[in-house]
Amino acid sequence: MIDLRGFKSRHVLITGGLGFIGSSLARRLLALGAEVTLVDNLNPLYGGNPFNIEDVREQVDVVIADVRDRSSMSGLLKSKDYIFNLAGQTSHLDSMTDPHTDLEINAAAQLSILEACREHNPRVKVVFASTRQIYGRPDYLPVDEDHPIRPVDVNGINKVAGEGYHLLYNNVYGIRACALRLTNTYGPGMRVKDARQTFLGIWIRNAIEGKPILVFGDGKQLRDFNYVDDAVEAILLAALSQNANGQIFNLGSREVVSLKDVAQMLVELREGARFDIVPFPAERKAIDIGDYYGEYGKIESVLGWQPRVALREGLEKSLRYYEKHKRHYWEE
Repeated sequence: MIDLRGFKSRHVLITGGLGFIGSSLARRLLALGAEVTLVDNLNPLYGGNPFNIEDVREQVDVVIADVRDRSSMSGLLKSKDYIFNLAGQTSHLDSMTDPHTDLEINAAAQLSILEACREHNPRVKVVFASTRQIYGRPDYLPVDEDHPIRPVDVNGINKVAGEGYHLLYNNVYGIRACALRLTNTYGPGMRVKDARQTFLGIWIRNAIEGKPILVFGDGKQLRDFNYVDDAVEAILLAALSQNANGQIFNLGSREVVSLKDVAQMLVELREGARFDIVPFPAERKAIDIGDYYGEYGKIESVLGWQPRVALREGLEKSLRYYEKHKRHYWEE
């Protein structure tokens, strides 16, 4: 059993700290007694939002900086015990229209961070947020960590590179690092003004505003989802475990549901919500992966992690959060 009290009085850095997962992670680390520094560039195209840490603003150090800024990152990580490397460009469509920016953030900046660790803080532990998107269209289901890697977009290719750098620096330079392949993480604090971060965000916004939830294709595509609290738990366990060093872990869920069924849940949870089945836009169809759900037996075996929050419960929590705080996440 991994004791999360191991974070007490430890100094941690979260890149992308004002974003969705980063802010939830910060809140949990504070409750565990850690000293938390958040770095975020607050680019309006990405997920950073100061309101995400409104309730803990006085308890964290916030640095507005870009992970591509080598000098800033070198100074920030020198005294840290743990780095939670969550900053990234997450939009698959944006990666296709602006591939060089995606390369800079998701690959080159990751290499710079690891080089800074090697030079200034080789004893740090780094947890990297990767994505199930790197598998591409599955050959078999559920997808385990041995599945071939065949990204269908620029974002996936650069995430593979970022992940590979972390494992290389673990294996060659002894910078303790591991990677978690996240799958459809959702919950309070996610970007909901558009679909750049997750399609569930704009679905929840449309449900609240009474606009139709648009389900592309036939709606039968299968997916798994993790509520943000479960993803945070996995990240924390990976940080404290020596057995995680140099490893890659899938996340996943006991529930495998169709997109149509997810939309139906939102309709049942929010009065006035509705959904339409519509054809795929051409640019999305080209990078759609079909069905996907992950095998998470490895992380369960090595770290003792299991998903705990049911999808309906997580969707209800998310809806209630945005009903209350929507003015902080989109213009009405």
